[in-house]
Amino acid sequence: GIIGDALSRAAQAAWTRPLPKSAGARLRFLMKREKGSTRAVAARVGVSQRTVQRWIKGETHPTGKSAEALEREAARDWQPRVSAEAQRRSAQAGILVETRARFGFTAAPGTTDDGRIRRIAEVLPPDVSGEMWAAWRAGDEDRLNELVGQGLGYSYFQDRGRRAQGLDVELTDIDYIELGEL
Repeated sequence: GIIGDALSRAAQAAWTRPLPKSAGARLRFLMKREKGSTRAVAARVGVSQRTVQRWIKGETHPTGKSAEALEREAARDWQPRVSAEAQRRSAQAGILVETRARFGFTAAPGTTDDGRIRRIAEVLPPDVSGEMWAAWRAGDEDRLNELVGQGLGYSYFQDRGRRAQGLDVELTDIDYIELGEL
């Protein structure tokens, strides 16, 4: 999803070596990580085992969603120690989010604001950042969306707890989102 991809890019920014560019190199990397199991690679990418076998033989090539899934899965395993260190730092200091999206609100009667498109750049609290990495590893895009809404609700809309107590923020219609280290 869009937030998971943004977290992948944030993790990639800390890498010392870039992720392989070609789908073939990404496939070879995943095959090595999965000890040559076409079934395991197929399950990770969301295609049939036969499709992976065709990719290996060069009969077909990943395109569209399968190419995106191949990139995402290769990124999850690429230089894991460097990525883990970036995740640890952001879980301690927070993570910077820049987004343009529609925000909807639920609050006590008389304090609700109509949802509208906003461009926001804000640092999410460390506890939210840590939970985001856990949701990313689990592949839970809905939880990621909820966490970004919760984090922006606290940091931006509630001014880190100084106003708008009880305000629930929902993030919808994301135009773009970028996440990064401080």
